Amino acid sequence: MRLIPYSRTEVPSRIWPNTASLFDEVFNGPFFSGLTAERWLPPVDVLEKGGDLMLRVEIPGIDEKDIDLKLEGNILTLKGKKELADKQDSGSYHRLESCYGSFTRSFTLPDSADRDAIKADFKNGILTITVPQKPEVKPREIPVTAR
Repeated sequence: MRLIPYSRTEVPSRIWPNTASLFDEVFNGPFFSGLTAERWLPPVDVLEKGGDLMLRVEIPGIDEKDIDLKLEGNILTLKGKKELADKQDSGSYHRLESCYGSFTRSFTLPDSADRDAIKADFKNGILTITVPQKPEVKPREIPVTAR
């Protein structure tokens, strides 16, 4: 397979005059700086369900033994490492879009979190961390009586 190299002069400048520079600004800007195929951040969804906080981390291709989850004070830290699948392969990649390498994500938990009851489940490449709230801080309904 032969790849055609990208050339900034091929962008139709009359239709989209600043397209090339726009993409350069976005992908070379502060959000993407330092992110390479060997350094990545897995996406995390944080939601509240039934009064508990839930963190869903997408880390496909990682073994359970390569996940490290620690709690220090109010900081919940997730560390892991994903190996490149065909590292021994002597071929050369034409395109490599999958992420691999080490990652670290840290989250500050609220004071209302029940630190002793945190659970983590890993299934099908999704790590689900459940952070229950202390019972005394969960909202409760107060009945209103009329006189």
